[in-house]
Amino acid sequence: MLGLAQTGTGKTAAFVLPILQRLLRGPRSKLRVLILSPTRELTIQTHTNIEALGRQTGLRSLTIYGGVSAQPQIKAIQAGAEIAVACPGRLLDLMGQKYVNLRSIEILVLDEADRMFDMGFLPDIRRILAALPRPRQTLLFSATMPVEIRSLADELLRHPVTVELGASRPVETVGHAVYAVEQTRKAELLLALLREAGKGQVLVFTRTKHRAKKLADQLIKAGLPATSLQGNLSQKRRQEAMDNFRSGRARILVATDIAARGLDVSQITHVINYDMPDTADAYTHRIGRTGRMARLGTALSLVTQDDLSMVRTIERLLGRSLEKRKLTGFEAR
Repeated sequence: MLGLAQTGTGKTAAFVLPILQRLLRGPRSKLRVLILSPTRELTIQTHTNIEALGRQTGLRSLTIYGGVSAQPQIKAIQAGAEIAVACPGRLLDLMGQKYVNLRSIEILVLDEADRMFDMGFLPDIRRILAALPRPRQTLLFSATMPVEIRSLADELLRHPVTVELGASRPVETVGHAVYAVEQTRKAELLLALLREAGKGQVLVFTRTKHRAKKLADQLIKAGLPATSLQGNLSQKRRQEAMDNFRSGRARILVATDIAARGLDVSQITHVINYDMPDTADAYTHRIGRTGRMARLGTALSLVTQDDLSMVRTIERLLGRSLEKRKLTGFEAR
């Protein structure tokens, strides 16, 4: 099956529920399903959804990802979980050490396939595929369908059923607006917008890890409950940041594009692009963190002169102009 869907449309439940139903028939205590994910955060989130949806089934799920000790993951494998949600790198490490055997896999899911390609996981995926049994069901999910992913789908899938829900376009429940601003005044404008945002949770995207940390520190010094999520953090610190954001202890999460995929926090009312993304697809994924599951959301972008060509590209994707807003005192010259 090939699934193309806007981010935030319930894709995880759409494949997890039928998988759980199928696993109720057949043997227990052996690995029957492999779900490949591009990031640790998405791996943990998918595993959490499986546990919630399958609470009454007795089926067990485990996570496999780097940045933490492998021993708990090895113990979970040896205990006989039926579902593994894995990042490709750590999975290959455990396969190489003979801790993971994929010969009993019945279902393979490639989640966020376009993101895995962007992150350079394609060679790893091919090595994993070579270890899988040939008779299996393969499901590939992607929010966008670049040429490379279409080629991968053609290679992996045999006469797939294709389910497409508004792929590559942002969900209709999100309102879009831009603020023109000088680069040197972005932080001031962001503070003003955050104070206007109300009580909802806000996700702020920056281009670099250093800027995410620096900006979160600035917001904290200004008295705002903020935290940051970026690749330089240890897995423990990344999980702490996510827990604080999900619980509402931190109302504002400043993040790189590491948070643009799979992050599902229903209370996010605003996504703010402090730095504009490099592609229109990246914009789609970023703003898909709000307006999820038919809730309303707002996407705001702080735009300098250098960003105008990307604004036009996003407008072509949306099929309409972005609303131009001004905040008194912050007009760009």
